[in-house]
Amino acid sequence: MTEKLNIALIGCGAIARYHLDGILEGEGRVVVTAVVDAAPDKAAAFASETGATPFESIETALAEGDFDAVDIMLPHDLHEWAATVCLAAGKHVLMEKPMAPTLDACERILTKAEESGRVFMIAENAQYWPEIVRAGELINAGAIGDVITARAAFIVQFDEYWFPDRKAWRYDRDRTGGGICIDGGSHWIRPLRMWLGEIDEVVAVLGNPLEAMQGESLCRALFRHRSGVVASFDAMMIDTVLAPEPWWRVTGTKGEILIDGGFDGGLMLCDADHRDGTPIMEPAGYARSFAPEIDDFARAVLDGSKPVAPARHALGELRAALALYRSADSRNWEKVWDD
Repeated sequence: MTEKLNIALIGCGAIARYHLDGILEGEGRVVVTAVVDAAPDKAAAFASETGATPFESIETALAEGDFDAVDIMLPHDLHEWAATVCLAAGKHVLMEKPMAPTLDACERILTKAEESGRVFMIAENAQYWPEIVRAGELINAGAIGDVITARAAFIVQFDEYWFPDRKAWRYDRDRTGGGICIDGGSHWIRPLRMWLGEIDEVVAVLGNPLEAMQGESLCRALFRHRSGVVASFDAMMIDTVLAPEPWWRVTGTKGEILIDGGFDGGLMLCDADHRDGTPIMEPAGYARSFAPEIDDFARAVLDGSKPVAPARHALGELRAALALYRSADSRNWEKVWDD
């Protein structure tokens, strides 16, 4: 457990803060030795904090930097190029979701990763979100009986984290591949897959209340899982005042699990003994998912262990988003998988 993994942070935007905090809070096996961003001030800030060498391009970092792995946190349209270049250079790759905006691009990346023999992992931090993990344990233990239905509600107020300026790449559908479903919505879709099994088909209506955003900023959808359970998926980002509501609700034959709507966390169990609900754990929240995610990647590289979820598993969120888009056009149920 003493071996260290030298890593380069590629992209020093908002999500990089969470990744670096996860590295600092984790098992201590990851060392940031390089930081890369086309904006010199952003790279310099992360370099000052970590002692890493700053670079303005991936090419220069690969040629001159000292690292064995990369953590790619770039706009979606750059994922295929960045992952391919880094894998070709012999680097292990951790990359933010989605793997790429299209399935064809994802398959090309997966092929390059397999050929490289290096660890390739998609950073879907919902897989490690403490409340999500604990909810899964409760469901598997029968705490709410048999699951009847569930709701995931990705409802967030528009703020500068998402769009720091009017030229933010998330406004551009060509760069993202869509809107909020393909982007942040994946963090709400993954838990449904964890708890209820794979999604079979979806039906959806999309809207654009956030006018400056080319992709959808509103989605109302139903997911039919292969287990037969039907769940709802709601997503909305809008510049207004939003009332509090749970981000997840799972209903069973013996009770319900609620996960608070907010990044600070909170998990409640409602059952016959606690009809008004009882807290199940100390709130942990979104930010506490990054340390176990980074540690999982480090163990895969240093110890040869398998990540909790293989990279190909992340195609499930992308396929669900793409099926939502098809359904909005066809006004029909659309299959998520080809088989």
